[in-house]
Amino acid sequence: MARAPNKHGRDQALDWELSLKDKDKKMRPQDSHQEKLKTRDLGTSSGNYDYSRNLDSINTMSSSFTSEDRLPDAASEKELGNEYFKQKKFKEAIDCYSRSIALSPSAVAYANRAMAYIKIKSFQEAEDDCTEALDLDDRYIKAYSRRATARKELGKLKESIEDAEFALRLEPQNQEIKKQYTEAKSLYEKTILQKASGARKNSVQEMQKVGKLDTKVNGQSIQPVSSSAQITEMTAVQDHTKRNNTTRKQEVKASVQELASRAASRVKAVAAENITPPNSAYQFEVSWRGLSGDNARQTSLLKAISPSALPQIFKNALTVSILLDIIKCVATFFVEEMDLAVNYLENLTRVPRFDTLIMFLSSSDNADLVKIWDEVFDNEAAPIDYAVKLDNLHTKYCPKR
Repeated sequence: MARAPNKHGRDQALDWELSLKDKDKKMRPQDSHQEKLKTRDLGTSSGNYDYSRNLDSINTMSSSFTSEDRLPDAASEKELGNEYFKQKKFKEAIDCYSRSIALSPSAVAYANRAMAYIKIKSFQEAEDDCTEALDLDDRYIKAYSRRATARKELGKLKESIEDAEFALRLEPQNQEIKKQYTEAKSLYEKTILQKASGARKNSVQEMQKVGKLDTKVNGQSIQPVSSSAQITEMTAVQDHTKRNNTTRKQEVKASVQELASRAASRVKAVAAENITPPNSAYQFEVSWRGLSGDNARQTSLLKAISPSALPQIFKNALTVSILLDIIKCVATFFVEEMDLAVNYLENLTRVPRFDTLIMFLSSSDNADLVKIWDEVFDNEAAPIDYAVKLDNLHTKYCPKR
């Protein structure tokens, strides 16, 4: 049977245990230090770096990198552009809006960049941007207003009036657009008056010039005379001179007209050969207005476009004036090419903003359209299948008001 230790034995055992603990405490820091040295030496000798020692630093750097170098997005670039615009740093604003558009095109970004272009007097770029904005949103009033401003500065006063007028139809109580419309219309009327005044002035100067020529014979000034015989002789000379001058002028005029006619014919022939189908509403409008006054060439341009391509070309950018011009053009070849004409009329109704344009037609434009329809498209000679199609189209083009 085991004997229980006495008190003295227990005390010796306790003292021995405490001495072991003290030694362990004294040795532990040194051992820890040695372990660190070994770890460091091992890492250095193997060529590896102990990343755990700098984990906090790495996390901090990673967080900083993530917050400061985030990938840009369209909205943030647009907002940054707005800030630059407020600071009147328009070129920097344009750069931001351009990046926003590149990331995700929007009508607002295009219209904002147009405003920045207006500020630096790049009016053509501003007009183009507004057209792109309206292609995305045909009811964006600011795009109409800013394009009206750009077009006014470019001298396109009639088009400027159209933009301001359409914006007013969308928002009749907008005082700023009312003022813009009034200014554009006043400037347009003033320009017309100046042209008329200039034409009258040129006419008067021409008459005065002719009068001065009549007082000379073979380059010599005629002096006043008192003899009736001399007066009669002078009158005869003047009449002869007038006839000769008139004959020469007529010959020169005929020659000039003939040359001009030949040149125009050559230009038309070359243009007809070089007509290419437009890919967008903007390209169509530029080409169409460039051929203004030449119905034959405008017809060639329209026929270069497949009727089914009209909705894709115009999208949301078709204007009232262009719509009416196309309808008038179609009316000119309706009788000879009825199938093609009806095809154009049908596809125009598929353009996204067609119903809106018809709804906002002015009373005079509506009257013109009704007149064209009654006189041309309501044709009794049309075959029955075309007559049915035209009846259906009539309700879309000329709805009851």
